[in-house]
Amino acid sequence: MTSPSFQPTPSIPFELRQSPIQGLGAFVTRRIRKGARIIEYIGERLTQAQADVRYDDESMERHHTFLFNLDDDTVLDAGTLHNESRYINHSCEPNCQSLIDKGHIHIYALRALEPGEELTYDYAYERTPEMGDDAEGLYVCRCGTPSCRGTILAPETKAPARRKKPASKAKRAAKAPSKSKAAPKSKTSSKAASKSKSASKSKSRPASKSKSAATKQRGTKRAKTAGRGRRAAG
Repeated sequence: MTSPSFQPTPSIPFELRQSPIQGLGAFVTRRIRKGARIIEYIGERLTQAQADVRYDDESMERHHTFLFNLDDDTVLDAGTLHNESRYINHSCEPNCQSLIDKGHIHIYALRALEPGEELTYDYAYERTPEMGDDAEGLYVCRCGTPSCRGTILAPETKAPARRKKPASKAKRAAKAPSKSKAAPKSKTSSKAASKSKSASKSKSRPASKSKSAATKQRGTKRAKTAGRGRRAAG
């Protein structure tokens, strides 16, 4: 912490000392309210390609980097330029979270924190297609919480189950007789349905844009990148 690349943060509400999780950890020294911004995660700005050259995961016996994805093109490396945020450990049951806001990463409290508690957030390292079965062991987690998933990799996402239509409903629809007298009515309702569908379709487009803009403003989501060994904000 005395190296030229260390930039101390004034008036932080925690101190660094030995952690039961791993190495040095960050421990609360005064009460932190829920939602409070605790510290900015800083680091040397690299491109994804530069980070891949600097850190070769395949040659490591155990993964150990301080890379944090900022966006699709940029990574922060706290292995060089850093502050106290570098020592906040991972936990599968975190009391903090990392969020991206206007090109900066900050650590926020998920709940009220009392003196003596260790600050943690979920690193949620991104899974990539080329990862094999040994990845879980390379990115091992020792947070010791009841719900520990055994790895600092993000939880695997499962495809949503597809709903099946009730067979009885399908049969009734198939057996429904068509009446010649109802033809004009059917034509009108079909036209109305077409209009309704068109209106619904045009209505949904702005809503989608609005949702996207809101997400971007909050900075809680980010596009996934191909780089390995990167922490993800959110």
